Amino acid sequence: MPDTTGLWRPLRSATFRNILIADVVSDVGTFMQSVGAAWLMLSFTAGPMYVALTQTASSLPFFVLALPAGSLGDIVDRRKLILFTETWMAVMAVALAVLTIAGLMSPWLLLALTFAISAGDAFETPTWRAVLPELVPPADLASASALNGIEFNLARAVGPALAGAVIAAAGVGTAFVVNALSFAGVMFVIARWRRPSRKATEPVEHLAGATVAAVRYVRYSPAIRALTIRAGVVMLFASALLALLPLVAQRATDSPLGYGILLGCFGAGAILGALIMQPARDRWSTEMVVSAATAMLGVTIMATGALRAMSALGALMLMAGGAWILFISLFSTLVQNLAPDWVRARVLAIFMLTFQGGMAGGSALWGVVAQHAGIQRALLWAGLGTVLTAALGLVSRLPDGPADVSPWNHWRMPVVTKALDVALDDGPVLVVVEYRVDADRRDGFLRAMHDYEYVRRRDGASRWGIYRDTADSDRFVETFLVHSWAEHLRQHARQTRGDRGLEETVHGFAHGEPQVRHLIDARHSRRPT
Repeated sequence: MPDTTGLWRPLRSATFRNILIADVVSDVGTFMQSVGAAWLMLSFTAGPMYVALTQTASSLPFFVLALPAGSLGDIVDRRKLILFTETWMAVMAVALAVLTIAGLMSPWLLLALTFAISAGDAFETPTWRAVLPELVPPADLASASALNGIEFNLARAVGPALAGAVIAAAGVGTAFVVNALSFAGVMFVIARWRRPSRKATEPVEHLAGATVAAVRYVRYSPAIRALTIRAGVVMLFASALLALLPLVAQRATDSPLGYGILLGCFGAGAILGALIMQPARDRWSTEMVVSAATAMLGVTIMATGALRAMSALGALMLMAGGAWILFISLFSTLVQNLAPDWVRARVLAIFMLTFQGGMAGGSALWGVVAQHAGIQRALLWAGLGTVLTAALGLVSRLPDGPADVSPWNHWRMPVVTKALDVALDDGPVLVVVEYRVDADRRDGFLRAMHDYEYVRRRDGASRWGIYRDTADSDRFVETFLVHSWAEHLRQHARQTRGDRGLEETVHGFAHGEPQVRHLIDARHSRRPT
């Protein structure tokens, strides 16, 4: 059984508790808006492709905007960024409600406003996730993440069903009005939050540099890269379920309540999946749980295309929701555990970019397939593809435990002679590290240095090399280039305790302490005037 005592412990933080309550209301409104948009598109008789494009309009902003959003979340005041995005979404939601009630809505205008609202969410989400460690103690972080998942899926269970009832009773415009009002609670709580100011110990990054650093970090972090790619591939196929669900519901019943009930069952299944996640992980490996969840999700997608009875479809949605949350929660937790604090929002943004890119592309793809081959065949092929993605675990096995990504700033700060006036933007900087290695240790040393290249490049090096002295066979020289002096100073703060074992292995093959020199581009080094 889950540890319910630990699960509810983060609620002792008043700020976290208030945000969680406000989130429930806001997310219920968001799901009401999603159901209303899908049902409104159906009322235009625009065809399966336009219905699927509603899901694309919701997912595409995460693909387009996630990376700059994550960079901003790491370098600006997170509280102000959240307030701005909440205000933007509220304004767009009001516009959606007014235009719908006035009878001025069209399929393309609906897609545009759906995209605009989702754009605000895309900018907010990486920052929202990054502030979680600021609201609860480290020991409560896992429980806080679980509560966020339960809150979201509670909204997923309640919102669609409520939307169906509201639409049936008062029309789509009323559901959009409720969504517009739902932003008020989050804005009020965040406006009252007094976030402690933090003084950076290293030079502040700019947006372009922070974005490059994020891409570089994921590229040279094999575990994070594999997780991200795998998530995108799975979503490319699994996205068919939610993209085509409005059409499945319409085929089973003509009432908007049908779609709301199916989405509600999906959300209820996700809550059950979140509750059984920890017991499942205690019994089986993370890879086994994820692979089983992926295969189950694929089977339910195939069965959804074949069945038409609401009772059977509701049961399938319960299973699909549970499998969906197991996959998403475990992947998200692994990414957060593998990324250090300085780059966490950006890494999560890249993960969301790939995840939502798979959702957006897959939704459009399966909408086109359904348009030409029918809903049943589209879901059959998408489900089969989802099942086959479970085999990715054979070539890219998931880690079972978190890495130690706490800072390990043990390097000596570089010495700058008084004859030079080095500015932060001066560069590039060439770092030269000399090792002495005996002949019988050279092969092991070079293998360790091959792995060390990833650490250097991940933390800031744009070029890297290892060279052997032709006049002294025991002398090896490692070089790496960093584009500016500021970036090298940041590099000192980016190494983690998880890298300690690799560095000790490298140094264990060498005699004595490696000799380090820092050289700066002579064209940009300046003498004091």
